[in-house]
Amino acid sequence: MSEEFEADTMNSLADMPFATIDIKDDCGIPDVPQRNLEKNKENERISKEQIKKRKKKRKDYQPNYFLSIPITNKEITRGIKILQNAIIEQDEQLAKAMISEGSFHLTLLVMQLLNEGEVHNGIDALWELKPFVEEILQGKDLTLPFEGVDTFGNQVGFVKLVEGDHVRLLLQIAEAAKRTFQEKGILAGESRSFKPHLTFMKLSKVPWLRKKGVKKIDPEFYEKFISHRFGEEVVHRIDLCSMLKKKQSNGYYHCESSIVIGKKPIGILDLLNEALRRERMRLKSKVKQIKELLLKPETQAKIRRELLEGRSLNSSDQGSDVDFSTALT
Repeated sequence: MSEEFEADTMNSLADMPFATIDIKDDCGIPDVPQRNLEKNKENERISKEQIKKRKKKRKDYQPNYFLSIPITNKEITRGIKILQNAIIEQDEQLAKAMISEGSFHLTLLVMQLLNEGEVHNGIDALWELKPFVEEILQGKDLTLPFEGVDTFGNQVGFVKLVEGDHVRLLLQIAEAAKRTFQEKGILAGESRSFKPHLTFMKLSKVPWLRKKGVKKIDPEFYEKFISHRFGEEVVHRIDLCSMLKKKQSNGYYHCESSIVIGKKPIGILDLLNEALRRERMRLKSKVKQIKELLLKPETQAKIRRELLEGRSLNSSDQGSDVDFSTALT
C-alpha cells in the first residue's frame, strides 16, 4: 500500500504547474543540442510562458514581509518619543501619524511571501544569510549612530543614520540579503536604491488629514532636532517580520524567525526557541501537503477502494480453514 501511495503522490506532483518545466532552460543553464526537434520547440514554448509568468509576478509584486533590525537602545527610543511629542504639541492631529515605540526599526529588505511554504522558504533564506553577514562583519560589532531629522518629500519623517564605514557594511549586508532571498526564488527588493533610515512618522497613516489641509510635515515642527544626537544602536539581531499579521504585545511586528549577529552571547533559551520555531514551521508545511494530497478525489477513491478490498479479504479469511500464519510464511 505504501508503494502505491507513493506512486499516487508522484502522479499528483506530475499535475503541478512546474512539472513540465525544463530545469536547464528555467535556470539559464546552456542546453545541449537535441536531436528531437519537437522537444526543442516545446522547450522554447515553455520558456516563453515562464518569462510571461515572471513578468506577471513582478507586475503583481506587493511586499508583505521585510527584514528588520529592531531598535532596542532606550536612549534612542526615548529621544524619538520626545521628538514625536514636540511635533504633536504643535499639531495634535499628527498624533496618529506617529510610529509606536515598540515598532522602531531599520528595514534591510522587503519581499513577498504568499503562503506558509513561501514563509518557510524565507526562513531558510534568512538562515543562509547568517554566514554572509558574519563574513562581512569579520567578528566585529556593527554600531549604528543616529543624529538629526529629515523627511522623504515631507511625507515620511525619519531619524538620520550618520555617515561612516558602518553605512558601507550595512549596504553590503542589504545586498547580500537581496541576493540570498532572490536565489531562493523569492520576489524581493525595490526599484529605488537602499537608503537606511529610522522612520518615526508617516502621513500615509492618516490620509483623512489631507481633507483638513494637512498635506505635508512642516519642517518647523522638528527644526530643534535637526542636529540632535539620538544615540547608537549595536546590531545584534535581524528579524523576518510580517507587515500584515497582528503585532506583538510590545508593539513590535510579528516575527517569523531571527538570526543573532555580532558579539552578543546567545542564551540556551534563544537557541531552543529558534529550533522549536523552525521545526514547527516544517511540521505545518508537511501537514498542509498531506491534507492537500488527501483532498484529491483520486486519493480518496484509492483509499476507499483499498478499505473495501481489505474488508472483503477479512470476510473470506473468516470463512476459510486455511492457517493464515502458515500462508504468510
